[in-house]
Amino acid sequence: MEDIVSCDFMHVHEDLVEKVRKCLPKEEKLYDLAELYKVFGDTTRIKILYVLFASEMCVCDIAKLLNMSASAISHQLRVLKQSRLVKYRREGKTVFYSLDDDHVRTMIDQGMEHIEE
Repeated sequence: MEDIVSCDFMHVHEDLVEKVRKCLPKEEKLYDLAELYKVFGDTTRIKILYVLFASEMCVCDIAKLLNMSASAISHQLRVLKQSRLVKYRREGKTVFYSLDDDHVRTMIDQGMEHIEE
């Protein structure tokens, strides 16, 4: 069992508390960050991101690769697009998806590195 540290507020280090308070991001930014990390909470979305590490792909190809319906893939791509993790381009009637930028790969790579430690 972990030790629980009790703080009865008999002596608050006001200067330290105020210094750290000034460094905290605004509540809205913290909310946005939490929402971004929620997107990574779905295995299908993580698989799609890994697929897109390798190549730009259309919905049908991703669905075939992951053995899922195009509808299910489209739904997850919509979530990823809304979170600015993937982008798309249209070529005729076909829409191709890719990672939005290199930050996406960095976030996934760092997460993987963390769990493999």
